Amino acid sequence: MTPICLVTGFLGTGKTTLLKNIVARHRGRRLVYLVNEFSAMDVDGALLLGEGADTVSIPGGSIFCKCLVSQFIDRLGEIPAKHPGVEGVVIEASGVADPAVVRKMLAETGLDKLYQLRSVLSVADPKSLYKLLKTLPNIRSQLAASDRALVNKCDLCSEDEIRRAEDQIREINPAVALFRTVRCEVDFDIFSPGAPTGGVDGEYGLCRDPNFAKISVELGETGFEDFQRLLAPALQDVFRVKGFALVGGEPSLVDYSEAGWDVRPGAGGELGRLAMIVSGAAEVRLRERLGKLAEG
Repeated sequence: MTPICLVTGFLGTGKTTLLKNIVARHRGRRLVYLVNEFSAMDVDGALLLGEGADTVSIPGGSIFCKCLVSQFIDRLGEIPAKHPGVEGVVIEASGVADPAVVRKMLAETGLDKLYQLRSVLSVADPKSLYKLLKTLPNIRSQLAASDRALVNKCDLCSEDEIRRAEDQIREINPAVALFRTVRCEVDFDIFSPGAPTGGVDGEYGLCRDPNFAKISVELGETGFEDFQRLLAPALQDVFRVKGFALVGGEPSLVDYSEAGWDVRPGAGGELGRLAMIVSGAAEVRLRERLGKLAEG
């Protein structure tokens, strides 16, 4: 059977960096990367394609919710025929996904005859984990379902922050193996089975999670600096901004998370279009604020 490695973790913790590392380390293996974006824009899929990865993208929600699970099942079922000789599948679930239903889904659809879930990796940022666990139940489910957890961005955190994050993760999942990482650098085989956990058992999620809302922003070829300035007073309600924009006259990958803004030269998607994931309670206020961009 084809092994699966499922990668989870909240928005901005480093999942895309982890996948890029996996692509670089396994160029000689026939791996397929199934990338799930909560937003309608396929930013991560475009980035992995740019790295030469064999990529299947499912944007527009969570692959474990009722709205997208049929599409996810279809795409997973098509992989052996469309990608002959595949040696493994790496699934990047969206940052808001609750992966607890994955084993049930494979069994109910008969895909457990084709695939074996070998490992579930979660990625956590010590600086944001405490706050997220207090407000977003899916983060707890992601950690409970994991056999390995990467405590990432350790170069940006104090020892106390790292230890508190490790204690929180162990409280949720005592069996999980913890790895302190910088830019998600790991040296273990992602398809080797980890310690068994009891957290991978649940139900399909709702189509609309009231904790989150999606907003698409059309900047055209200019306007990023105005967008950034307009958004600054409301960043407490913003979980993620991601996409490609013209910054200082140069095509750039734009990425905002709890860690702050990361703007670096790069291309790979539609220039001037950004995807936002925000607090569901703040969606109307943020849309009104962003409407001022169109007013000039």
